[in-house]
Amino acid sequence: MSIPKLIRSYTCSADVAAKRIVKFSDAASTSKVAQAAANTDPLWGVSDAMGGKSGGLVDVIVSGLAEVQLGGSVNAGDPITSDGSGKGVACAGAAGETRRIVGYAEAPGVAGDIIQIVVDRGVLQLPA
Repeated sequence: MSIPKLIRSYTCSADVAAKRIVKFSDAASTSKVAQAAANTDPLWGVSDAMGGKSGGLVDVIVSGLAEVQLGGSVNAGDPITSDGSGKGVACAGAAGETRRIVGYAEAPGVAGDIIQIVVDRGVLQLPA
């Protein structure tokens, strides 16, 4: 069960599945969102249980607790980023590279599980 603090509706530039991490699809010219596809995307929040169709609206949890489907194993407290299909995975830093995170896992889980995360966007960057 999600306990969101803030939910916003955004226009979808592509289909967004339920409980997936979303990004701004063209942050320089629009506030439309799409399903995230990389740990370097401008991650913004997590889609609700309904998702959204291209050209339609999707409700995005941008603050508070959100349920996200996992694409790999995570531990409670891990920073969460996106895999190639908007599923949550543990974010591992790499020297000299920047990774975006959407929040922190509240529980452990494995690929396919749905867990709650605390939505708290940020950047993980390690010195080269």
